[in-house]
Amino acid sequence: MGNKNGNKTGGYKARTRDLFTKGFRKNGEPGLATYLVTYRKGDIVDIVCDPSIQRGQPHKHYHGKTGRVWNVTKRSVGVVINKQVNTRIEPKRIHVRIEHVQKSKSRDAFLARAKKNDQLKEEANKRGEKVNTKRIPEQPVEGHFVSTKRNAPEYMAPEMYVFKPID
Repeated sequence: MGNKNGNKTGGYKARTRDLFTKGFRKNGEPGLATYLVTYRKGDIVDIVCDPSIQRGQPHKHYHGKTGRVWNVTKRSVGVVINKQVNTRIEPKRIHVRIEHVQKSKSRDAFLARAKKNDQLKEEANKRGEKVNTKRIPEQPVEGHFVSTKRNAPEYMAPEMYVFKPID
């Protein structure tokens, strides 16, 4: 598509046909729970545009990005997002209506791990030991022998193809 000169038109919502669509049987207004979420300064949020609400929708570039809340107003939240502009990363402050924002779950795993590590350290201190709480990547399986005592080896060979005509 484009204009008569063959140039692509670049409006605010250009090329968002699939980006701003809801999934199959997910159409309609957002539920009440969307409006009852409480946002506070410092919360980490994901910007996911709700196409059924056009007001307060952020630019398509911010769709799917994660940022931190820096301001809370009556119907929207101010979010700081890092945006790459040429070779540098600039913090951008935008206001987004709460229909287009979700609390991020990216930090939940870290907080759970930190809580577990604190508990392990506390238990180790009571015993007078030290515990290593660092994450270790999955190690390769150690070398071992496979017994064939109860496992008789199976020999596999391809079956010969037999042509059967259709009646």
